[in-house]
Amino acid sequence: MELSDFKNKKITVMGIGLHGGGIGVIKFLAAQGANILATDLRNREELKLSLEQLAKIKNIKYVLEGHRLEDFAETDMVIKNPGVPDDNEFIKVARAKNIPVESDIGIFFELCPAPIIGVTGTKGKSTTATLLAHFLGKKYPQVILAGNIRSSVLSKLPEINKDSIVVLELSSWQLADAKNHKISPYVAILTNIFEDHLNRYANYEEYVNDKRLIFKYQKPKDYLFINYNESNLREIAKETKSKVYFYSPNGDELLEHNLPVLSQEPRLGAYFRGQKIYFGANQEEICSLKDIKMMGRHVINNVLGAISVAKLYDVKNSDIKIALHDFPGLEGRLQFIAQKGGVKFYNDTTATTPESTIAALNALADNFKDIKNRLVIIAGGADKSLNFKDLAKNICDKCQGIILLKGTATDKIKKEIDHCLKNNSEINLDIKEIDLMEKAVELAYKKAGKNGLVLLSPGCASFGLFKHEFERGDKFNQAVKELK
Repeated sequence: MELSDFKNKKITVMGIGLHGGGIGVIKFLAAQGANILATDLRNREELKLSLEQLAKIKNIKYVLEGHRLEDFAETDMVIKNPGVPDDNEFIKVARAKNIPVESDIGIFFELCPAPIIGVTGTKGKSTTATLLAHFLGKKYPQVILAGNIRSSVLSKLPEINKDSIVVLELSSWQLADAKNHKISPYVAILTNIFEDHLNRYANYEEYVNDKRLIFKYQKPKDYLFINYNESNLREIAKETKSKVYFYSPNGDELLEHNLPVLSQEPRLGAYFRGQKIYFGANQEEICSLKDIKMMGRHVINNVLGAISVAKLYDVKNSDIKIALHDFPGLEGRLQFIAQKGGVKFYNDTTATTPESTIAALNALADNFKDIKNRLVIIAGGADKSLNFKDLAKNICDKCQGIILLKGTATDKIKKEIDHCLKNNSEINLDIKEIDLMEKAVELAYKKAGKNGLVLLSPGCASFGLFKHEFERGDKFNQAVKELK
């Protein structure tokens, strides 16, 4: 069937979800006149908020608390949630019947009338994409931000015309779901690739292959922006046919022009030297470090990537500086929540990998003196088959206490911390394990003491104790609010 003609077609939507993605797909299909069957493993109570948003849609049926094989074998199309793996038994049934299996990103790639700027990476993609849209909005009136940001891209389609600029945050799963369309964004940013989602992928290389899709189908007239500081990305850049820009937090290294041999001459994007950010071989000064209000060394990489693309689109330096000064950062990303009894609380719930939590610890260490005697971290959660050795060392070096949320990864973290403590008898680290966020916050507050710091930065996924990482962050915020 044609992706532009959904009228009267039977469509099975697999995954209503809690983030808004499934809701956006269903609303789009309903507006196109499709007959929708929406199915989800959750029950009506768990999906209450999502179902309330769909209450006015008439041409929809629900199958909840499980899936039925017939709904995947007797339909014109299946649209699956990105969280559903390709080897799912119901997806296999559809494909065995030659029923097309689609995703919202795949449909969007085909129907979007405007050029797309795509942003992917293990970490930093949300901040980079949002910041870039903020920059572009200073010059262009029709900037659309969508993708992996708790809503479906299809809900944005009616707003887009050929003069729009579309910035899409893309997860590895979304890229994989759209690969049969053989389309890559006109402009792509690849922030980094660390080990992640190894509970979903057979190995790290499979995960990297899905990230490669951000540029795999780019043409010579397209653009790829890559963090030069990541050596694995420099190697990956050799595979592209597009025009490559390198940005880097180490400007001196970048200016040595020790760049990889590419299909096209590589270009210099934005880079950091001294206390300032510059762009291009002519060393055009863009702004100062003090113009960045977000905390953390890792944030500089996100800023550099966003500035590099903004300069491609001729955004003025003065507008970049204003936008940077106005940009507070995103929810749940090393977000300052409150100060209670002299204790400062930071919400970094979106830190779902060890590297993300290490970045948060480094950011606090850079901004506060005597961190070892002040900081209590709340960490732990669900396992994604990742390694916690470096995280444990950083926690032992920078924290006076750790409160672990129960989960499948928590034992792995404890084991690495125990190993760290055994190898250094001078380290004193208080360790607690609980299963309630309210209790975790209360204990952390007492342990931190006056002038202390409490950081929620789990380094793990949230499923088990929470519906998703944003619920985890919301519960942290509420617990902080209720402290006496």
